[in-house]
Formats: sequence, C-alpha cells, structure tokens
Amino acid sequence: MLQETYSAAANPEVFETSDLHVLFAGESQTSADHRLGPKVYDYFLLHFVEQGKGSFQTEFAYYSLSAGDCFLIQPDQLVSYASDKLEPWRYRWIAFAGDKAAELVQRAGFTPQLAAFSSGSASAIPEILESVLQVFRTRKPSSHLASLGYLHLIMAEAEEKLVRESALPTGESGVQRTVKQMIHYMSSQYAHPISIEQMCSSLGYNRAYLSRIFKRTTGLTPVTYLLKLRIDKSRQLLRERPELSIEQISASVGLTDALYFSRQFRRFHGESPSEYRRNAPGQS
Repeated sequence: MLQETYSAAANPEVFETSDLHVLFAGESQTSADHRLGPKVYDYFLLHFVEQGKGSFQTEFAYYSLSAGDCFLIQPDQLVSYASDKLEPWRYRWIAFAGDKAAELVQRAGFTPQLAAFSSGSASAIPEILESVLQVFRTRKPSSHLASLGYLHLIMAEAEEKLVRESALPTGESGVQRTVKQMIHYMSSQYAHPISIEQMCSSLGYNRAYLSRIFKRTTGLTPVTYLLKLRIDKSRQLLRERPELSIEQISASVGLTDALYFSRQFRRFHGESPSEYRRNAPGQS
C-alpha cells in the first residue's frame, strides 16, 4: 500500500495586490480514494498527475485523469477531485493569483468548459513544478521572479496542447491567427537572411499549406510579401540615413546581394535605389 506524503513551500515574497504572483507549490502522494471538495478556491490551482489515476469535477465538466494529465481549478468555481481507489494518484501543483492571472490562463487556452489536458510523456511540467518547489525552499527574494518564469513555461506548454491541438489550423479564426503569426515573424526577422522554409519550420507547418492560406488572405505569396517588406524598409533607410551606402542598406534589410537588391527595388518602384534617394523629398 502506498504511503501518503505531502510537501509544499510558499513564496517568500508576500503581495497584497499584484499583476501576477505565484502563491505556493507542492507535491503529494495521496491515499486511495483521497477526496477534496466540493469546495471553492479564491486563486488558480494547477495540478499535474505524475502517477496513478483520479477524477476532477467542475461546475461544467467531469474528467477522468491519469499520469501526464493536467487540470486547472479556477477561482470561485465549485470543484471536487479524488484519487482512484486502486491506483491513487501522485501529483504536483502550483497556485497563483493576480490581476493578470485570468488573462494568462485564457491565453493558454483554458476555459471554464475546458479545464484539463494531456501533456504526454515528454512533458517538462513536472520538472518545472519541482523547480518552483525548490526555489521557494531557498527563501531568497529572487525566488518570486523565478517562479513567474516557471509559471509562464508551464502555460506555454499548456497553450501548445490546448490551442494548437491539430497539425494544421482549421476554421477561419485558425487560419487568420496563423497568417498573423507569419506576418509577425517576417516583420520581426526581415533584417536577417531568413527564408520562407525557416519560417515554416519555426511555425511547425507545411510550406505549401502556409503559402496557400497566406496568398488567399493577403493576395501575395509569402516570398513576395517578405521581399516587398524588405524593399519598403529600405526606402525608409534611403530617405532617413544618407550616410549609409546602398550595400549597407541592402544588408540592413536582410539582402546580402546588393545587385539583387537593386534589381528588385527597380522592379517595385521603377527606379534604382540611388535614383530614389536623389528624388526623395527633402533631398538636395
């Protein structure tokens, strides 16, 4: 028979109010049919099941859970949870609160109707939760910031499971979200010699699929959009940085071949970069 154990540690930094604050973390091997609730909490409480089985019930849903599963208790919800009679669960937990806690939870994909997910055998969550427990045991003031970092890592993994469950986005909102991710990637990385293949690999999707949805949404292929973005950025540099050479401007927008840059600039604007600079308003 498994012996019941319990261990927890609180954040040494105490806040009356805050944007986000990890309250405490812990771990427990429960006894058979160990039950908590029905009860209401006034903070968020996330559990990760390391071993065994159990059940979790909210006002909206019932979950049968096992090793690798996570479940989230939200504030002011009547909940109850219990370990299995034959395979009582061992779990870890983290409690957090703050003005922006609900926003973080929503961003990760949790809703009152969706309060659990399966993280799989390769999950980093148990190690992260152990790190929170250990850092709180040091009682150092820096443990507060460390715990916030660990909490965001947990929510990042939750988002991967809850928001991006399918291999490809489906529905109009999924497509729009992915196109926005592509535009954000190109807008933030255009100054580097990135490729469309690198972008697709970074986002985790097939190039042909991404090219198709991108062109359907924007009217341009990703290759053309990225090139146009680079040329538009170069126009700003040509106007505002007269001390930079054409070669330096080309490199600054992620195009290492200055001749290719000049040809593409003329293709888009009907004149060379040098001509554009001479004809730009305010240039003598």
